[in-house]
Amino acid sequence: MIQDIGSCRFDIAFSDRNPGKDDYVLRFSGDGRILVGSEADRLLFPKGNGEAKPGGAVYLFSLDETRFFLLLQDEENALPGFSFRSVRDLRGTCINADILVVFTAYHLWRWYHDNHYCGRCAGRMKPGTGERSLVCGSCRNIVYPRINPAVIVGVIKGDALLITRYNRGYAHNALIAGFTEIGETLEQTVSREVMEEAGIRVKNIRYYKSQPWGMAQDVLMGFFCEADGNDKIRMDANELKSAEWVRREDIELQPNNLSLTNEMMSLFKEGLEGTCTIRRDTISEESSGVTETGTSG
Repeated sequence: MIQDIGSCRFDIAFSDRNPGKDDYVLRFSGDGRILVGSEADRLLFPKGNGEAKPGGAVYLFSLDETRFFLLLQDEENALPGFSFRSVRDLRGTCINADILVVFTAYHLWRWYHDNHYCGRCAGRMKPGTGERSLVCGSCRNIVYPRINPAVIVGVIKGDALLITRYNRGYAHNALIAGFTEIGETLEQTVSREVMEEAGIRVKNIRYYKSQPWGMAQDVLMGFFCEADGNDKIRMDANELKSAEWVRREDIELQPNNLSLTNEMMSLFKEGLEGTCTIRRDTISEESSGVTETGTSG
């Protein structure tokens, strides 16, 4: 997965500092493409070279001893040897620590880019000191980075897994997925999303693993569960292009190993899904709040 970077040490802790000439200063265009170069199977990122004025860049994170900053002003002009590429495009070409850099940088760029002005008084927002925040210069309102909690669900029926394909966006095999609503537990999200997208009740919900997913500002939490009773699929055609029960040996994996979804499909394909769960939690119909038609969201 994107966070599996071997012996590299990724440190996201905030630091209030300015970039040096040997630090990397990442640049995004107004439409969210990142300026990168390439060499062999690695991405190249532009260095600071003293170009960023004090306050013009903010510290993001470090990878081992390498520090990364974000240029706060959108950049539209490419540097020699570099070009602007979309995060979605890079997802299909990077399989090492570079993609974690790209995804996390995009997550933070999106947040800084979308919060120039205060939602309370419309004053100008400025980066905070001492913590990762934005502070309104007028009313002192403080805003913290947005992280969307979402679930990835491997629904099991005997020796088959519920495999889906989305109507829009990613074109390869996937699992049931959806965002947690206000007031829900993660387990309730699992029940609701499976009912909404496939019309199936589930039981024996068990947590597997989580993953940061910066290209959508998400943190993903994976769960396995079992179909409860009627396993006939009633697919939500607004969300999905297809949904079907697929036997282990017939599951077609995604083209790379970046996602939690692909890891979960791979575990089931190899018959290992039962060896990797941390806990079990069975949710009753009454406690889940899920009805035959589901809830909105």
